[in-house]
This record gives sequence, C-alpha cells and structure tokens, in this order.
Amino acid sequence: MSSNAAKTSADRLARLLNLVPYLLARPGIEIVEAAADLGVSERQLREDLELLWVCGLPGYGPGDLIDMSFDGDRVTITYDAGIDRPLRLTPDEATALVVALRMLAETPGVADRDAIHRALEKIEAAAGEIDAPVAVRLPGNDDRLSDLRAALERGRALRLSYYSAARDVSSERVVDPMRLLSVSGRSYLEAWCRSAGAVRMFRVDRIDALTELDEAAAAPAEAQTGDVSEGVFQPDPAAPTITLRVGRGSRWITEYYPCSSVVEVSPEEWLVSLRVNDMDWARRLVLGLGPQVVVVAPAELADAVRDSAAQALAAYA
Repeated sequence: MSSNAAKTSADRLARLLNLVPYLLARPGIEIVEAAADLGVSERQLREDLELLWVCGLPGYGPGDLIDMSFDGDRVTITYDAGIDRPLRLTPDEATALVVALRMLAETPGVADRDAIHRALEKIEAAAGEIDAPVAVRLPGNDDRLSDLRAALERGRALRLSYYSAARDVSSERVVDPMRLLSVSGRSYLEAWCRSAGAVRMFRVDRIDALTELDEAAAAPAEAQTGDVSEGVFQPDPAAPTITLRVGRGSRWITEYYPCSSVVEVSPEEWLVSLRVNDMDWARRLVLGLGPQVVVVAPAELADAVRDSAAQALAAYA
C-alpha cells in the first residue's frame, strides 16, 4: 500500500469513528449540513454512511451492525453498536498489554525505553481492576543484564567469566561489547572477544561473573554485528560434517540444530548430516542422545563415542 493510500485509509477511519457520535448528537440532520460540518463532500459522506452499514460488533448479524434511518436527505443513527462509549479495556485485555509492554521493555536492543515506560504507566493507571502487579522477566534478565546494558551505554570494556557449553569449560576473557539482543526468548551479548580476535555471541545466562573495566570498549573496524534472522549460531561452511542415523525419539535435533541434510531411510530412522565446529561437542551430543543415535561418519567420532562409553561403563565395574 502506498503512503498516500495508507493516509487516505487512516483519515477515513478517523472520520468514521467521529461520524457516529456526531450523528447521534444530531438526529435527523441533513446530509448536506453534516458534510459541511465534517469538511467532506456530500458524495464522500454518503459513501461513508454506506460503509457504516457493514460496521459493528462481532457476529455481524442483525442487531450487531450499526443501523440508520433516512427521511429524504436526513439521517438518524438508530443503533450505534457501542461506538458512542469511550473504549475501556477489560482486566484481561489490560493485563495482556501490560505483559507485552513489560516484555518489550526487558528486551535487549530496544531504543526508546522511556516511551514504553510512559505507555505502561498510563495503562497501569487506567487499569485499576488488576489486583496484583505483573512481573515479566526474560531468561537471563537479572542484575547481570542490567549491568551489561549499563556498560554498553557507558561504552566500557568488560572482563567476563563465561561457561562455554560447546567445550564444557569456563574461561576468563576481555570483550568489547557491541550490542545486546534477544533471540528465541534468550538474551545475548554480542562483543569483540580479544582472546579469540573475533566477534563472539555470549549467552547472558552463561556469564558467571562480569567486571566493568575503566577502559573504553574499542572493537576494531572489522568487527561487524551478525545476521541473526536464521538463528544465533550458524555453522561454519568450512567446518567438518558429521552424519548420524537417528531414531524416532531423537528427531528433535533436526529442529534444534541447523542440518545440512535430512534423509528418511525408513519410517523409524532418518539419516541426518550437520556441520560442527567442535568434535568434542559432537561426542557429547551423541552420548547424550543415547541408543537412539548411531554415528555413521566420521570414523574418529564413532571411535571417540565408543571409548567414552567404555570408560563410563568401566567406572561401574
């Protein structure tokens, strides 16, 4: 829709919303007089009145739609479908808006938080029927997220103690924060990692500790924020590929991890290929999936899984 068309539609909607209370206050008014008062042509007003015939309440049957009567060139509203009353939110509607606004206020990367809080205050003040306050928190949204947001606003570097699930280790590193974002309900810090010499994504709930440094954040010119439209973590095209024979109970991995290919071998088994940046992570993935998964390739991954399973069994001997 063009901007002109959108403006015309918006103008007409505003005119229609004003038209009903205007006519209610002036039963039997002549159409030509009403058109002059409303600043539209007589033809436009008649078109608006024709549109009002099909406007009303859900159900859209007799008794639901706005109704009018005409006496020559005079018009009277006989049923207003409630448009004469100011809009009031039900407790459920107000609660839904409060939750949505608080969720938006907690979402990393939102620029104009003041506008959100002003709208929230107005709705909460108007919705006196809500008995209890509504608390909304995103995963990882505690004091840590507030500290990260403050460091970003001040442009400071950070020292992180971070747990890497891929390598199952915790490490200390200094980073230059670039942005906070929320993807699939999780909060992330995207930053230049000085240890790796590259941009890295850190899950906020896996940051065990952080310290704001006195020095300014100084990400190099080549540091660019990534495209997260397809998910936070995308496999490196140069990373090795693993192939797994997956049973029915473990097919969920095809929805959780980016896969290169998924082939249905039988109704009970799929052949799944995916790229991995860390073979040790792949070993732990396969072990965690249990007997529902068999490693097809590469051979070294199958050997690593077999050795780990043997060591685990030996501990029970």
